[in-house]
Amino acid sequence: MSERSEPLDVEGDVEEVYERFYEEEMTDGLPIIPPSRDRVDRMLGATDREPTESLGEVPPKYGAATVEKVAVNAVMAGCKPAYLPVVIAAVEAMLREEFNLYGINTTTHPVAPLLVVNGPIVEELNLNYGYNVFGPGWRANATIGRALRLVLLNVGGGTPGKMDRATHGQPGKFSFCIAENERKTPWAPLHVERGFDESTSTVTVFGTEGPHEVNDHISQDGGGVLSVMADVLATVGNNNAIGTRGELVCVFSPEHAETIANDGFSREDVRWFLYDYARNRVGKIRDNGPEGLYDWDTIDIWEKRFHTPDGDARLPLVKRPEDITVLVAGGAGKHSMVLHSFGETTSVTAPIER
Repeated sequence: MSERSEPLDVEGDVEEVYERFYEEEMTDGLPIIPPSRDRVDRMLGATDREPTESLGEVPPKYGAATVEKVAVNAVMAGCKPAYLPVVIAAVEAMLREEFNLYGINTTTHPVAPLLVVNGPIVEELNLNYGYNVFGPGWRANATIGRALRLVLLNVGGGTPGKMDRATHGQPGKFSFCIAENERKTPWAPLHVERGFDESTSTVTVFGTEGPHEVNDHISQDGGGVLSVMADVLATVGNNNAIGTRGELVCVFSPEHAETIANDGFSREDVRWFLYDYARNRVGKIRDNGPEGLYDWDTIDIWEKRFHTPDGDARLPLVKRPEDITVLVAGGAGKHSMVLHSFGETTSVTAPIER
């Protein structure tokens, strides 16, 4: 594929441009902003990087994700130029080998890249970290997440039903971008925990399912809230129950986080609690899980973690407590969210360069 974007001549108004892009399978089905030369140039003005610089090749088509092509898709998604550095950083993070973008962009599993933004850029771009954080209503969240999906489609070839073989997909494949509620977290923000300075802005990409609710209006202590969350997490039929590299993302509401922290739980304590209590019985997995999919006696999963005659042995959903991400987002209310993983993927945090 050429490093430069190939111009597409389209006659007509905005609606006709949209129809042409839709016919060419270059959209997610929603209307787009036509990526005219002047609009793309204005978008590129938000970065000092060369338009022809390649961020890497996006699977499964392995098109070159040049800065210019990322900018084209950002225009189509409705991004402001100021959003472009976040999209660029997210693309670079997704292209890291450990993220396994080939698997994520081709699997039958309903996985989508979830973006979590941290640092000063959250307030600067007015990214939502409060009420309805996984929902609509915020341009920065909606269009940054959408731009990433359009890159996966137009540069990576992830056309639904063709190279993207998701059986059902999920709504997060339109857009899946949140910010952490750093004002309300009782613990260090996610990017600080991952070794970045608090003044550095970052984006973290996770390969996850859609969010599952944790409704707990009853528990008055941290152990109670965490027990309910562990119960929501520990199910069979998700990839964490059988995967080898899976992570979990636990998004606590500010109220739940406050209850837990007031009982003395550190983030590390929360991880260990969920690691210890969010477990499935080996017998239950064998009866309801991937029996027949794997050869239990020979496959090397977590050093043969299933290889035990004890059907009552309880297996964690992740290999290590560190594989459980704990963060805070959302508005008032005693609801939290958990997100199971695609399985064969590791999250990546990248700095946002401006």
